[in-house]
Amino acid sequence: MPPILKTALALGLVVAIPATAPLYAAGSRSSPSQSTPQYDAAEEYQKGVKALEKADYRKAEKAFKRSLRVAPEDANTQYMLGVTYMRTEQFGKAVKRFERAVNTDADMVLAHRDLAIAYVQLDEQEKAQKVLGQMKALQAECREDANCAEMKDLDEAVMAVESELAGGGGTASYGPYMKVLADASRGDALYSDAIALINQQRYAEALEHLDDAALAFGPHPDILTYQGFANRKLKRFDVAEGYYGRALALAPEHRGAWEYYGELKLERGDMAGAKQHLARLESLCSFGCYEADELGRWIAKAEAQSSAL
Repeated sequence: MPPILKTALALGLVVAIPATAPLYAAGSRSSPSQSTPQYDAAEEYQKGVKALEKADYRKAEKAFKRSLRVAPEDANTQYMLGVTYMRTEQFGKAVKRFERAVNTDADMVLAHRDLAIAYVQLDEQEKAQKVLGQMKALQAECREDANCAEMKDLDEAVMAVESELAGGGGTASYGPYMKVLADASRGDALYSDAIALINQQRYAEALEHLDDAALAFGPHPDILTYQGFANRKLKRFDVAEGYYGRALALAPEHRGAWEYYGELKLERGDMAGAKQHLARLESLCSFGCYEADELGRWIAKAEAQSSAL
């Protein structure tokens, strides 16, 4: 079923709107800025961003660390804490945070860039060159991947690191190049645009918008769920599974994440796992819900196909 109809049914809506209209994740009736306060990790992240923008680095550090207690594997939070340390010239601490961000999200261009720059600041040129090599490998992969939407970001990041290594001081300020971090309304627009792109099956472009929305909001289960969905549609199953797992770690009753994760289980041939997810959904939906019905249909279809072989 097309995502636009699927999401509308999940919310109990009558669809009479164009395919580009903003839709929200199953199990959530609001956009991320409206539902964020119930998720402590995202709330603390937002506090950290606002403190960072005001140059209150001590407050920013505390807020990002509180967020990481709830969502320790969130690459954006690790990255923003690293940015905080860069601003206070604590380059050793920054390196540790950027390394953790890269280990969690190997495709995070900003974290690679600033990790290399932090190494330069520590006069560890060899390590900086190694990170630059990794970035150039990502460049090469992106050129060969029709679904890659990060070519421009990679080119700019590589140029910044090369300038830093050459002593050109090409990066006067560290951190995200976007100005949406404390602007919840802009973050919601990025999120809505991403869902519209998913509805159009433009998954790589949707991921770019979702990544920017995640940088604006911090760890939020709705965004993580759709990051998992888009990666799944691009057949990046391991990556998708990681996003679903992080969404459920933040919101264990998030019906959309349970449903989509169950569908991923089926795509990977894990019928038992899919049925476990269905059982979990049924326990969450005492009187039935769209997500349980939809996953049940997926399971029934898979069983019918298996018996026909």
